[in-house]
Amino acid sequence: MLDIKIERTTAAKTKPDYDKLGFGNYYTDHMFLMNYTKGIGWHDARIVPYGPLSLDPATMVFHYAQEMFEGLKAYYTPEGKIQLFRPQKNIERMNNTNRRMCIPEIDPEDALQAIRAVVEMDKDWIPKEEGKSLYIRPFIIATDVHLGVHPSKTYLFAIILCPVAAYYAAGINPVKIFIEREYVRAVRGGTGFAKVGGNYASSLIGQEKAEKMGYAQVLWLDGVEHKYIDEVGAMNVFFVIDGKVITPALSEGNILPGVTRASCIELLKSKGIPVEERKLSIDEVLDAYKNGTLNEAFGTGTAAVISPIGELNDGETVMTLNDGNIGPISQMLYDNLTGIQWGKLEDTLGWTVPVC
Repeated sequence: MLDIKIERTTAAKTKPDYDKLGFGNYYTDHMFLMNYTKGIGWHDARIVPYGPLSLDPATMVFHYAQEMFEGLKAYYTPEGKIQLFRPQKNIERMNNTNRRMCIPEIDPEDALQAIRAVVEMDKDWIPKEEGKSLYIRPFIIATDVHLGVHPSKTYLFAIILCPVAAYYAAGINPVKIFIEREYVRAVRGGTGFAKVGGNYASSLIGQEKAEKMGYAQVLWLDGVEHKYIDEVGAMNVFFVIDGKVITPALSEGNILPGVTRASCIELLKSKGIPVEERKLSIDEVLDAYKNGTLNEAFGTGTAAVISPIGELNDGETVMTLNDGNIGPISQMLYDNLTGIQWGKLEDTLGWTVPVC
């Protein structure tokens, strides 16, 4: 169990207008920090006032991108309690990423304790309004001051908090997606399954191109054949074809194992809706659209939860799904997931973890 030292801020921030939160714009009064030193392990767990980190220009994370991050949320329930949604899954993924990036793992119980402690410290920042929550961003960076390509011997683990509204301005309204055929985000044997900044940096060029065309996100194809579907931007993706829900399999190691993705699959199976995890080509999706069996499509992720897809554009064919409206499966998943997350539906699956 961590011995977390606490330094309370003496200059509490003025909270923002919660009607104009957006996503990722405001940060709470405190943050969690913990250091790692080779030969000692993780040490000096502390909660301190939120503020800048002081790092030497030669700090290794700036030059070799040895880092990782996670994302989860805290929610207020109607009874006034605070809970997390499947944090153990995020911590499991965090350590999977750590192994891939040669970063020391963190004891899962210590990680959960740290998350709960800093959330409880700044619990008055958690929005109570419908559809809003507290986004939690744990991350680890390599902190050796050295120029040379090898794993760092020291690291910083931090957790910052951010009150948020919907990730997309459109909220649960369907978004328009552009199918990217020129660039790729990940390949087998790479870091596609890990939660690292490099994956997102490599996706920016496709995202920028899509936005210039009026699209909210990019549908990425595999990095070898440019044929099989990987992800939608920062989300996993599902297609409903002829009543069957299909999502790309994780077996290639180039797709992030999303917590929301896993939760959707479990919910669908519990309701008797057929689900397939397999390779899915863009040609199969196009054929399904042309023959009228592409019923709906949606992205899943912690930030947006469920993001229905109203339009897909591959540069030649513009596919309008459900007349641009949310489909019944997307709606059902959104209602069930958010109902459990905000404590409006009974958690019969044991997914929520109380904070206080």
